[in-house]
Amino acid sequence: MYRTLASGLPHNNRERVKHIGVGIVIGGKQNEAGRKQVQNWESVEFCMRNSHIEGMASGRLARSCCPLTHKCSEASPVLLFMIPLAVLFGFVSVMGPRASTSPVILSNHPWLWSSFSSSSSSSNNNQLKIDVVASKAKAVDLHSTVVMAGVEDKKEGLLSDPLNLNRSSSTPTAVQPAVRVQDQSNSTMEIDGLNISMSTTNKTLGVAVAAATNETHAVPMKAERKRAVTKLEKLEAGLQRARVAIKEASIGNQTQDPDFVPLGPMYWDSKAFHRSYLEMEQKFKVFVYEEGEPPVFHDGPCKSIYSMEGNFIYTMEVNKQFRTKEADKAHVFFLPFSVVKLVRFVYVRDSHDFGPIRRTVIDYVNLIAGKYPYWNRSLGADHFMLACHDWGPETSFSVPYLGKNSIRVLCNANTSEKFSPVKDVSFPEINLQTGGLTGLIGGPSPSRRSILAFFAGGVHGPIRPVLLEHWENKDEDIRVHKYLPKGVSYYEMMRKSKYCLCPSGYEVASPRVVEAIYTGCVPVLISEHYVPPFSDVLNWKSFSVALSTRDIPNLKSILTSISPRQYIRMHRRVVQVRRHFEFNSPPKRFDVFHMILHSIWLRRLNVRIQNDQSAVTS
Repeated sequence: MYRTLASGLPHNNRERVKHIGVGIVIGGKQNEAGRKQVQNWESVEFCMRNSHIEGMASGRLARSCCPLTHKCSEASPVLLFMIPLAVLFGFVSVMGPRASTSPVILSNHPWLWSSFSSSSSSSNNNQLKIDVVASKAKAVDLHSTVVMAGVEDKKEGLLSDPLNLNRSSSTPTAVQPAVRVQDQSNSTMEIDGLNISMSTTNKTLGVAVAAATNETHAVPMKAERKRAVTKLEKLEAGLQRARVAIKEASIGNQTQDPDFVPLGPMYWDSKAFHRSYLEMEQKFKVFVYEEGEPPVFHDGPCKSIYSMEGNFIYTMEVNKQFRTKEADKAHVFFLPFSVVKLVRFVYVRDSHDFGPIRRTVIDYVNLIAGKYPYWNRSLGADHFMLACHDWGPETSFSVPYLGKNSIRVLCNANTSEKFSPVKDVSFPEINLQTGGLTGLIGGPSPSRRSILAFFAGGVHGPIRPVLLEHWENKDEDIRVHKYLPKGVSYYEMMRKSKYCLCPSGYEVASPRVVEAIYTGCVPVLISEHYVPPFSDVLNWKSFSVALSTRDIPNLKSILTSISPRQYIRMHRRVVQVRRHFEFNSPPKRFDVFHMILHSIWLRRLNVRIQNDQSAVTS
């Protein structure tokens, strides 16, 4: 404890601590009255002769008195005059109003420097201001250093309760979380009953500071310079607006459309689908990697059972509405290899060695990942491949992230083979033997369909042998054939039938599903683990019949239990959804090409790509 206010302090601190009335300024300038008062205190040596002076505020300032001299008696009249003033002075010092604090922000980040304006505590405008010089020593976990000293109940006033931010008298500013603070000085000064201590301890402060007047001030920080919004963030913001629009559309009015308005129970949510489709038309962009050479890349079959694989690749290559040459504007990235062509040109026939196909896909992904940043940015989550060949799923597993993260557009949509309806797309297998739809579309009304159910096809896979075992040539209403009699047209038989049987073969998908829809025949899906095309939008139960293998023996009773009225509804719905399965060149709105794109669009809406190269599934 120091002996006197100023002269007892070390020499280098004398100019930093000055007594002015009942206030204290550390590091400030003293006024003229204060200077004279300090000089008087230094020139007068108090003699503690009278016992009633002991314990007074004035006596406490000089408890270790000097020996008595003749000056004491000479100063007695002066002391008689000054004692009442000293008593009054000490009383005001102890009982008078406290002053507020002015914390100072010290930081190794220049933009965090700030100051506080202290609030007046009473009409006498007395203030306590404490200025602390920061240490240059490094603090642990220091992001910004906040140093505060104040007076509250004769102690350092600190407040770390974050709830006080709600009672702030100034506008709160976003700051960093609680930071580590280290006070440099370690001293205690006792001056006129005001005990001010500064200890060398580490404290953790919140962003609020308590003034002695119980007012709470949020630490005003200079706002950081706004970071430039990246192209990816703009892209994601647009997708978020699309998500909101789709969600709002499901509870709003039906959007008008000059070409087609989806209505009816064939759609899970016709209004949401329509809004989503319009959002896709306005926003969706696809980047097609140009690397790779035909026939394996940028090419595919257009006149076979796998025709949709080649037709999509070709249409995507020449499309100007959805394809973009600017990769930064793309929502998804297309890997344009054809599995059909990989099997034909890379796979060694009858070798049973899948290695060449696997290595080709690995090399291609490594090529585009090394040349562009987009694969590594999302680990393939915004990339997609398309395959109608049975080996499509196996090809996708050549690259782990391709099978796990990427959007796989597959005809063979088999959940038992890791097909995930959340991220993968089921698209229809269409057998375009001539490359077009000539002679495939249309059929008679329900009243002119005399056959209850029809099937003709090869016997392969686990389901078809069971079907033929129970129904081949056994019932006139259930026409099941391995091979059609000579001269009987396959498509004419479908047009004469109410229901067309679509059993899975080696793989779950079958072109008979689309063939039935083309001819107005209600499809009967007999499969296990099959996800029908566009089932995220279409309610297949409203226009088709779904059966499992164990239902085959009861096939006739199941179909005849459907009332004629219900069958007519199902037939009408088949005709209404047919446009979604039609292939057109050039494409038309809501046709199969656009429905495939829309399914990819929906999967992209389920993913958020972040700048830290991580993908988050909604």
